[in-house]
Amino acid sequence: MKLGVNLGYWGAGNDADNLEVAREADRLGYAVAWAAEAYGSDAATVLSWIAAQTTTIDVGAAIFQIPGRTPANCAMTAATLDTLSGGRFRLGLGVSGPQVSEGWHGVRFDKPLARTREYVDIVRMALRRERVSYDGEFWQLPLPDGPGKSLTLTVHPVRDSLPIYLAAIGPKNLELCGEIADGWLAIFFSPEDAAGLMEPIVAGRAKVDKTMEGFDVVPTVPVVPGKDVEACAELVRPYAALYVGGMGSRDKNFYNQLMSRMGYEQAAIDVQDKYMNKDYAGAAAAVPFEFLDKTSLLGPPERIGERLHAYAEAGVTTLSISSFAGTIDERVGTLRMMSQVLEASGLAD
Repeated sequence: MKLGVNLGYWGAGNDADNLEVAREADRLGYAVAWAAEAYGSDAATVLSWIAAQTTTIDVGAAIFQIPGRTPANCAMTAATLDTLSGGRFRLGLGVSGPQVSEGWHGVRFDKPLARTREYVDIVRMALRRERVSYDGEFWQLPLPDGPGKSLTLTVHPVRDSLPIYLAAIGPKNLELCGEIADGWLAIFFSPEDAAGLMEPIVAGRAKVDKTMEGFDVVPTVPVVPGKDVEACAELVRPYAALYVGGMGSRDKNFYNQLMSRMGYEQAAIDVQDKYMNKDYAGAAAAVPFEFLDKTSLLGPPERIGERLHAYAEAGVTTLSISSFAGTIDERVGTLRMMSQVLEASGLAD
């Protein structure tokens, strides 16, 4: 198992700290640093900034929003980042959600699976430097009734094939991920519930005569070291409440649905009710400790080390940590602790 670090969003006054975290992860031999985007900082600019100031660590989009870029523009950006970084770019993709897709990008949130399939088809075609011609439901390239012509990407990526990851939560999207992607970006991943999540991925791989060999399973896991496990969990509560309660509408929140499928249906309802009534503290308090403990790494290093074995046995190949420790010194300390714990556990790849 390898380690990654998820830096999240930028532009909230934490840019210098995030850069230092990325540099320290690079020095420690972490495999990849991921950056996210929603409707603030974009991931591409952040990743180019990180790549310019690191040497060996991969830089990954977690994720580029499918409604925010045409497939051709995505391929251009991916090829450019791969070239600038010397072959260190990983392309993570996701459809986002209806609120952001329709409210921010003005793109209808319809048929997300079919849209994702077409998008990845075109991106791969462009990155292979083929002449792009595509006749799909969502994209027709070139348009059939105008002066456009089929074009070839002029940038030469460093590698013949860039790794593509999908952010997936629902069973059908997980199956699609296994079928068309090289890796899975997971959130609220619980080793105890992993079998049900991995089953559709395995099925998707089987569709194209592939096994899980070489497929990268990458959950982002909050990490809070400390003596008191429940006190550590308190730092993760607002994050969990934001996603379960506020990332989506009442009837279309994928994180809320995931929590329900994991056996916390009433808690998911309570968290969402409180969050939508702007009772943010109440929403955070309503997240069950057990859910936080199952989807985070909390407590003393020895406890975290024991827990790493469960992640490895569940099929995790790259564990991407998200540090909730607070100060920059504490965040860097968490990176170092995780590196040492992984090495001591005998799981380091």
